[in-house]
Amino acid sequence: MPPQRPQAQVRGNMLKFLKSFLGIIRILQIAFGAGLWVTIAANKYEGPIHFVLFVAVLFWLLTLALFFLTLLEKQDLVPLLGGERWLSTNLAHDVAAAVLYLPAIGIMIFKTDRHSFCNLEQYTHYCLYKVYLTATVFACLSCLAYVLSLVYGAYRKCRGEQTVI
Repeated sequence: MPPQRPQAQVRGNMLKFLKSFLGIIRILQIAFGAGLWVTIAANKYEGPIHFVLFVAVLFWLLTLALFFLTLLEKQDLVPLLGGERWLSTNLAHDVAAAVLYLPAIGIMIFKTDRHSFCNLEQYTHYCLYKVYLTATVFACLSCLAYVLSLVYGAYRKCRGEQTVI
């Protein structure tokens, strides 16, 4: 069994990651992704919104996994993806998220526009316009966070760095 590091050093590394750009951006991705899927799931949805919900939940869960593996410095335990490949794994995750969030944003903009008629004070029936508008904003913020993470990771990869922190 390898020697255990002192708890103060582990706590220091956790704080270092949480204060890093990637740590902050991962927290934002988790928050915006949760905001998106909770907004959609808490209301009635149909049709192409299922794809948006799929993208939001999938990348929320994957981002949670990446976040905690990096926070706890356990990325070496992930077969085929950990160790020296961890930065590339994060890059692939961010590319996939950014690419799949773009059609999700398009779907949300389309659905928001389709329900814009009921944004009048005189309209008394149940209206999903504000729900779709809120979900669109969360989807855009999520995509922006993944693109920022992607650019940062690509910059670090081009500089030849191997570690995420």
